[in-house]
Amino acid sequence: MVYLDNAATTPLLPAVHEAMAPYLEERFGNPSSIHRFGRQARAGVEAARRQVAQAIGAMPEEVVFTSGGTESIHLALVGAWLAAGERRHIVTSQAEHHAVLHTCRLLEQLGAEVTRVRPRPDGGVDADEVLGALRPDTGVVSLMRVNNETGAVTAVDAIARAVKARNPDVVVHSDMVQALSALPVELKQSAVDLASFSAHKVHGPKGVGALYVRRGSRWQPVLVGGNQERGRRAGTENAAGIVGFGAAVAHLAEDPEHGARVRRARDAFLEGLAGLAGVVWNSPASGVPTILNLAFSGVRADILLMRLDLEGVAASAGAACTAGSLEPSHVLMASGHPEDRVRSSVRFSFSALTSPEDAARAGRTVRRVVEVLRG
Repeated sequence: MVYLDNAATTPLLPAVHEAMAPYLEERFGNPSSIHRFGRQARAGVEAARRQVAQAIGAMPEEVVFTSGGTESIHLALVGAWLAAGERRHIVTSQAEHHAVLHTCRLLEQLGAEVTRVRPRPDGGVDADEVLGALRPDTGVVSLMRVNNETGAVTAVDAIARAVKARNPDVVVHSDMVQALSALPVELKQSAVDLASFSAHKVHGPKGVGALYVRRGSRWQPVLVGGNQERGRRAGTENAAGIVGFGAAVAHLAEDPEHGARVRRARDAFLEGLAGLAGVVWNSPASGVPTILNLAFSGVRADILLMRLDLEGVAASAGAACTAGSLEPSHVLMASGHPEDRVRSSVRFSFSALTSPEDAARAGRTVRRVVEVLRG
């Protein structure tokens, strides 16, 4: 089986499993306990905090561990909006992950006003669209750096600086869940105030993520009930998961060939697909190599995906959180593509563990299956 759904989740690295094992066994203590078992767990959590901070170019005290990317996004947006006072307007894009869109919908029920700007055809967002949507009462801007369906890159750092030039009180959040495995992340040099990450997108465990909170940012805690994470996120820390997150980003930092291997796998897949007519790119040429979204004219994506699964290739029609939905991709629809093209679109996503040989075989399989379905 060739696994090409790494944007949904990545396989756990053996080194990550090895790092986590002691915290599932003898180092099982509660990180808030003061006895030896607790101190052992706390030491693992704080070592991982330093590893994640180094990976994103932040200070350790700016890293808040969460249960995943979705919670991180929720805490960021709700906390920033609550802290904004009378500045109740939010700007985001129509192509964001549902974790952002649904949180904004919740905030609208609480009294927020939300402007959702239209993305480019590739799913990225232009600065002019964001700046044109700003109002005197804008308190929060949220934009993903790498689109999870198309791989398009939004210049979040440049947009954040432009927003701050208009109004330095606006809090800028970025969903960087897909960026960490594909692009350099250096938040210390950025104007972004809040950023969200998830471990299982970088070969770490599921159920753990991180929220970057720049020191001094206008933000307040949302999940209350304890003093964990310096009072910013209540609840007993998932010590084993957090240690796994730290090990995963440390492995990423120690692998200078990571990006090159991903690109070789993506290119090998395209070579295997070569010669197939009626293929339209939804991903931009400038997008990250981890994500490739293609439309196969005349073929329904759901039928194609089922046939590919039977032939030993795992892919998806878009975000894993909408798997099984009969609705077409909201990202591609918002980007202005006709519905028939959207319903024939498939996302293939790669990791450094995807071998060029496997990727090329998958490309040949896709070409063969598409030709059979068209016939």
